[in-house]
Amino acid sequence: MARPHESVVDGSEARSPVHPKDLPSVDRLLRLPAVAALLAEHGHSCVADQARQLIDRLRAQALAGALTAQALEPASLEARMGEAVRQHLAPRMRTVINLTGTVIHTNLGRALLSDAALQHLLAMMAQPNNLEYDLASGGRGDRDTVVEELLCQLTGAEAATVVNNNAAAVLLTIAALARGREVIVSRGELVEIGGAFRMPDVMASAGATLVEVGTTNRTHPRDYEQAITERTGLLMKVHTSNYAVQGFTTAVDEAEIARIAHARGLPMATDLGSGALVDMGQWGLPHEPTPREKVAAGCDVVTFSGDKLLGGPQAGLIVGSREAVGRIRKFPMKRALRMSKLPLAALEATLMLYLRPERLTQDLPTLRLLTRPADRIRALAEALQPAVQQAVAPRFDVGVCDLLGQIGSGSLPVDRLPSAGLALAPVQRKGAGRALDELATALRSLPQPVIGRISEDRLLLDLRCLEDAQPFLAQLPQLKEALA
Repeated sequence: MARPHESVVDGSEARSPVHPKDLPSVDRLLRLPAVAALLAEHGHSCVADQARQLIDRLRAQALAGALTAQALEPASLEARMGEAVRQHLAPRMRTVINLTGTVIHTNLGRALLSDAALQHLLAMMAQPNNLEYDLASGGRGDRDTVVEELLCQLTGAEAATVVNNNAAAVLLTIAALARGREVIVSRGELVEIGGAFRMPDVMASAGATLVEVGTTNRTHPRDYEQAITERTGLLMKVHTSNYAVQGFTTAVDEAEIARIAHARGLPMATDLGSGALVDMGQWGLPHEPTPREKVAAGCDVVTFSGDKLLGGPQAGLIVGSREAVGRIRKFPMKRALRMSKLPLAALEATLMLYLRPERLTQDLPTLRLLTRPADRIRALAEALQPAVQQAVAPRFDVGVCDLLGQIGSGSLPVDRLPSAGLALAPVQRKGAGRALDELATALRSLPQPVIGRISEDRLLLDLRCLEDAQPFLAQLPQLKEALA
């Protein structure tokens, strides 16, 4: 059987350019032993497609005079095919090691799911389940019932429903309660969150007309009262979770806005954003408003996220009065925004953890990381310093340092978390910026990418989120090789 072109590996011929006509055919490439093994493992369609793409790349190199005969050796072709197939089948979503100091990092997936949520999710995805089936009656059920009772118990609300994220929860609430009418909001609460998602744009998308009251820094009860007309459909408050207005300020709380709304027969809604289900102050963290507090204050609707301080999957949670939530649930847009069985299973298991509040800092990863003592984090940094120093020497010095992290995802933006970690600084000050960029790139290029942050001519690795150091340590030899 004829074999693909075998180049001469000794002498100048192996290094001289080859002609495109010397390239093997796809058929011959697929007959190579290692490529045949790829065919058996992955099937003809996948491997043949990668073979054609490889030959196209080789042809481009040959036409440019940049392809040598050595590149057409069977071993070289087999290696390139193996790498091509591996990269083609590699998932684009990968786990990373978060050493940024931001616990709930929007760009890194926000909250981590608990073991209980992961186990429940896998069980529900692997077999049929009663997502919309009433086991008691044998008839059609409603997927909201999976978590409604739990949410009502945890927030004190009369009713609850869920959608796929909090932006959807806000959009649906406004559309269901005030479509074609006016919504009154303080000018200081017209927030913009990630992705240029602006409250005025949400109003327009929901078919409502925004009415701004007050000023950026001061809004009074009379501002709401004077703005109400026969066209008013909703009074709304938006928690400024991703920024803070300080100094000469005045804001109207939910209880007062609810009183004003109800006196005129109008509903009142508040968007909490981060949505902590429990008082964070009990663990020495800054207090974040809870849905229970806002329901008790008289809010007809409270919306909040599932994948921030709550510590669950991406979700938009809507709790409140039976009448208001009932209108939201029946609104046609609800079906387009509903949650699928996968995040719903994870949300149910996460909410179940709150029924055992004394165990939350053990069982819920978000709270476990947020409450991790700084002295333990520093002890870990001291233990890791020698190994990291060896990996990056002689180009970088590594020191243990105290750091200030943050909760993240717009939660308590002003407050900082005392933490500790490693500071990697270039030995040579000349070209320090370029050296730090190279180091950051090398860390991101590891099999499990390591994400830190560059600040004040140092690359900082905050260890608050590093509970298991072994995967990090196991990659240090590869880091050393990359920096050699």
